[in-house]
Amino acid sequence: METVLEVKDLCVTYQNKSRSVYAVKDVSFSINQGDSLGIVGESGSGKSTLAMAILRLLPPKTAKVTGEAYFQGKELLTLDDASLREIRWKHLAVVFQKAMNALSPVHRISTQIEDIYRQHEPKATRQEIRQRSQELFQMVGLPDRVYRLYPHEMSGGMLQRVAIAISLLHSPQLLIFDEATTALDVVTQGQILEEVVRLEKALNTTRIMITHDMSVVSASCTKTAVMYAGQMMEIGQTRDVLKRPMHPYTQGLLHSFPTLTGERKTLESIPGSLPDLSVEHAGCVFAPRCPFATDRCHAKRPAARQMEDGRTVACWRYGGESDG
Repeated sequence: METVLEVKDLCVTYQNKSRSVYAVKDVSFSINQGDSLGIVGESGSGKSTLAMAILRLLPPKTAKVTGEAYFQGKELLTLDDASLREIRWKHLAVVFQKAMNALSPVHRISTQIEDIYRQHEPKATRQEIRQRSQELFQMVGLPDRVYRLYPHEMSGGMLQRVAIAISLLHSPQLLIFDEATTALDVVTQGQILEEVVRLEKALNTTRIMITHDMSVVSASCTKTAVMYAGQMMEIGQTRDVLKRPMHPYTQGLLHSFPTLTGERKTLESIPGSLPDLSVEHAGCVFAPRCPFATDRCHAKRPAARQMEDGRTVACWRYGGESDG
């Protein structure tokens, strides 16, 4: 199966005059065509920073990005600006968390879509753009009249659907959802997730879903990656990671999330809080909050180890050599 995106040892460090913050550290993963990868973790764990680094949307003066990110064989982090513009939004697109902030409040949806479409297809006619927009509106469950509306005339759910339609204008091979359903009510979120899954099958699109909501990943993703404090703790098939979590952090996340089926249990939050990411941690970054931590966990960082079921886990409980 073709690999759409391969990330190797990606690091992001935010820097100012007084200190550095290690927001993403040595992250590696790959995603194949037709896959859907859910990246989960607490707020502040580096999920959005990871996506913005891959898209090269971080400010270069304050964010230092190292490592490699290959999209269909092209290294995104070293690509020249002109080549990157050819890829971004056409072959590699993103849906941001708050669509109402991504759309101009003083222009009709039609005007914005025409401007966006012509960035890659400058000779396209209004009729061609209108026809493509109508096809996508129908796919995401929007009426044709939306095309002539202003953003303030629509609900949050409709705006989110518009944002999804815009991201699909050029049928990208990889689509990144950055907390794209967080601000929506449960019913609307469920409808959009169903539409997203249906669309990616119809358009053969590969997807990355960034969220802190385990139910979103469970309902719409084939693979799950668990991030904590800028590092990958566990990556594998969703059915394996959510049903049989191995890393203590993944177990803690699941114990703090309510379920509608099975035995009733008291929800247990993970004690403590995220570590200070302006400090280099010699051992496992989760060790101060881990109920199973030993002296070795605090002294040395465990390397990611591949398990028999194919998932990758970075934890001393499952062996492996230190990578730091």
